Amino acid sequence: MAFLKTLKNKFFSNIGENNLINREIWLENTLKKIPEGLNILDAGAGEQQYKKFCSHLVYTSQDFCQYDGTGDERGLQMNQFDTSKIDIVSDITNIPVENSSFDAIMCIEVLEHVPDPVKALNELVRILKPNGYLIITAPFCSLTHFSPYHFATGFNRYFYEYHLKEKFNIIELINNGNYYEYIGQELNRIPLVSREYSKRDISKMDKFILGLARNVLSKINQNKNEAGDLLAYGYHFFGRKI
Repeated sequence: MAFLKTLKNKFFSNIGENNLINREIWLENTLKKIPEGLNILDAGAGEQQYKKFCSHLVYTSQDFCQYDGTGDERGLQMNQFDTSKIDIVSDITNIPVENSSFDAIMCIEVLEHVPDPVKALNELVRILKPNGYLIITAPFCSLTHFSPYHFATGFNRYFYEYHLKEKFNIIELINNGNYYEYIGQELNRIPLVSREYSKRDISKMDKFILGLARNVLSKINQNKNEAGDLLAYGYHFFGRKI
């Protein structure tokens, strides 16, 4: 098995495997830009996996605490999901705190799970202090996951510009990945999808062909391109409230 893994790493591209790590690196670096001692709300915190990046801040978590890991058993599920340590249990569109309660808010991969994401944004604006920091990430395009709490496949840069540009000084609005990386991600996922949804394990030859296809994507992606405007894993927003 180790030999096969080494062979794969040597001959086949890892394109499409960096969605999560790209986001977490960006998030950790962005949170470091927030001054020490400020209070931050993790809105839609789930299992609070990003609390570890907030050791220099006063951390509070919020979640609606209704997702149990299995949902309706459709799409991609977590199987287990522990929200027992959440500080504020509420709907994200109606958080029971006063106006201007937080110096910073992060909302990471949450908006696609909210029936009314614009109402959620307005609530985050309400409870954020003037000059406060807002950090958001969400998919540009996503498969069904955490169903039945999955209401949008994603958002592009124009969603953030339209709803936030008059309320925030936008420090950063960048795409995570691009068209080629996204397609590579889905090529990587084909064996799983085939097994789970078509009840078929694809052959070694099929996997080899998928590997060659990823190599083609990787080769094209080496050239300078703006394919992130067309499709990406998601967008990252960082701004300060006016």
